[in-house]
Amino acid sequence: MKYVALATDYDGTLAHDGRVDQATIAALERFRQSGRKLILVTGRLLADLASIFSRLDLFDCVVAENGAVVYHPAMREKRTLVSPPEPAFLKRPIDHRVEPLVVGDVIVATNTPNETIVVEVIRDLGLELQVIFNKGAVMVLPSGINKKSGLCSALEVMQISEHNVVGVGDAENDHAFLQYCECSVAVANALPAFKETADVTTKADHGAGVVELIELILAGELDRHLIPRCSIPIGRDGANEICVPADGASLLVTGASGSGVHVCGGSSGDPDRAPLPGLPGRSRGRL
Repeated sequence: MKYVALATDYDGTLAHDGRVDQATIAALERFRQSGRKLILVTGRLLADLASIFSRLDLFDCVVAENGAVVYHPAMREKRTLVSPPEPAFLKRPIDHRVEPLVVGDVIVATNTPNETIVVEVIRDLGLELQVIFNKGAVMVLPSGINKKSGLCSALEVMQISEHNVVGVGDAENDHAFLQYCECSVAVANALPAFKETADVTTKADHGAGVVELIELILAGELDRHLIPRCSIPIGRDGANEICVPADGASLLVTGASGSGVHVCGGSSGDPDRAPLPGLPGRSRGRL
């Protein structure tokens, strides 16, 4: 079993108009019953998420506020990964009557076109903050905090390698965490630019796309899917590049006696078992 965890976005991925249908919930339950782990990765505030979605218990971990907060439902334990926003920063948008203005444990969020005021405030106060856009939403977080950093923290606690994780999403703020996962998946309703960078795109949209993905994982079909960015090119067949997976595959190398063919993956101290030039001696580690 290569993929032991699924990390999924909420809005536009699991949920449609903020709601998750019963078919999607049933698929999540099947995924958990298989012994695999579920991680929810969202830009929403934890309290806001809990108010519209009552099944956080399905998830082993929730990464909220676009990576700033990590919550473990089974233990009801919440960790804030960075310091909250400075009072001086919050005061200025309020003085400018920026609406809407949402303040979480760390995140400060509004909508376009308020980003102009937000950027001016960050510049005037000389703060090390970043502005993240997502379908008209404007999110302000400390530099370096995003869904990837939050997922990384969650996986460290769960003792799961990112190489064993499938990530699924639909929009701008999902790019970082999906590229961190071994396999990145876009649901059918995802932004076109997002689909271009994903390893797999589902045929169905929103929650139905997640159901489709879960069925592929449970059937083992995704294990057999060759991901170009996680594979090793070994040659060409005409215009087509020939690649092998970076891990989990057997490769037979043959040649005439004395032709100089060596076996990849040998110790660098043994010249007769040295890696071929340009190929790594061992693949990336997996749990």
